[in-house]
Amino acid sequence: MKKSILAFAFVFFIVNAFSQEKETQKDIPEAETFTSTQSVTINGRTTQLATETGTVQLRDENDEPIALFGFTHYQKTNPSNNRPIVFAFNGGPLSASFWLHFGVLGPKRIETNDPSYSKPAPYKVVNNEFSILDKADLVMIDPIGVGFSRPVGDAKWEDFWGVDQDIRSIGLFIEQFLIRTGKMNSPKYLLGESYGTFRNAGLVKHLQDKGIAMNGVIMVSAVFDLQHLLFGPGDDTAYLIHFPTYAATAWYHNKIKNKGANLESFLDEVRAFTQNEYAPALLKGDQLSASEKNAMAQKLADYSGLSQDFYLKADLRVTNEEYFQELLRDEGKTVGRLDSRYVGINEDPLSQNSFTDPQSDAISTPYIAAFKDYLYNDLKVRKDLTYTTTAGSRKGFKWDWKHNGNIIWNMQVATSTLPDMTSAMKRNPNLKILILNGYYDLATVFFGVEHSINHMGLDAELKKNIIMKYYEAGHMMYTHLPSMEKFKNDVDEFIDETSN
Repeated sequence: MKKSILAFAFVFFIVNAFSQEKETQKDIPEAETFTSTQSVTINGRTTQLATETGTVQLRDENDEPIALFGFTHYQKTNPSNNRPIVFAFNGGPLSASFWLHFGVLGPKRIETNDPSYSKPAPYKVVNNEFSILDKADLVMIDPIGVGFSRPVGDAKWEDFWGVDQDIRSIGLFIEQFLIRTGKMNSPKYLLGESYGTFRNAGLVKHLQDKGIAMNGVIMVSAVFDLQHLLFGPGDDTAYLIHFPTYAATAWYHNKIKNKGANLESFLDEVRAFTQNEYAPALLKGDQLSASEKNAMAQKLADYSGLSQDFYLKADLRVTNEEYFQELLRDEGKTVGRLDSRYVGINEDPLSQNSFTDPQSDAISTPYIAAFKDYLYNDLKVRKDLTYTTTAGSRKGFKWDWKHNGNIIWNMQVATSTLPDMTSAMKRNPNLKILILNGYYDLATVFFGVEHSINHMGLDAELKKNIIMKYYEAGHMMYTHLPSMEKFKNDVDEFIDETSN
């Protein structure tokens, strides 16, 4: 009798387990892609593109499904052997890739009224003669939480929302995509913007450790040490590295007396002042004498366009949000964070900090509306699928900033992927890094990037593998037509030099 009961229980367990497994498998939605044919004309030559957009099933290290991963893939029809491939994404965290996609990389781009506000629809979408698609195939990546990407099976949002979680999932996607498309032996590139550069610095090492070495990494408006963006208590670094961009902004808006021969020579002067005079003054703290403090406040005022009195009241330390608000306060205006060439209406002239970012206000609606029209009509995506532009709109979104290597004594001592990039370069001395900096970018400032690069501990020969380019525009320098053309030339040259 006992044997019969045990046998029945065993059979019931097996059947029930199989039923649950079957139910779990049924609960995992199918990935779905949509195909179309696109084209782009660059320098008078037209490139035909087989296009695929939608999702693929992302598997973990044990081949268990964990997500539907969203992307758009442009592949040249009848390509030559080993045509380069670029994996590109935006930042945030966590933003979808439509900014780069529709701003500078894809076959179409939107025209905006840079550096001012665009009129409402209809927006003008044109052939993108500055696309990189004549040089390489392109994969626009939407990390889990944006685009059409979402967890499946037992996975949860928080499994993907963090520095290391994000690097892992994107690394899995890139490896599986290269295998699926037969591109493992092609020249390979990462291209990220903003937080996408912070991701890049960790991802390039992560992939290299898995046997996938990049030919090059392209950083658009970079940040590698997030402390550079935070005006933390007792830490003067952010004040110092932001100051040259304050000066560039004042130069642009004609708020300084001695502009010099050009912006570059003026900023060389400001860099020297910041390193040789401003930094030692802040290091002294309250040991700075009253006369020294007054003299320093006057120099800061001369370079930044703010008043000596404002700098004295701020104890020589002005945050970026205070700067946006103060520079044009008397005119009832505020300047942009993403691009300080942009000017908007100051909603509260009595406020210490700005309420809005004029560049974001000016370009967000045109980009989102025009891209979604392209996505659902040109790329043939099913219209009942929702394309999420930012994970901030998802309930419970919270980013985990912990990163392996940034923890000492069980405490977060940094938020930096710079050591990852340093290690990747030292272990692969053929790796090249192209960094594109906007002089008027007050979101990820160029002097902060220079500070990071100068603290990597690279020898002179290896440091040559980091190529710095500068643009007289902001965070999304491609909204500025001359900078878009320069962007194209700089990236083309980099791919040509590193793909052979």
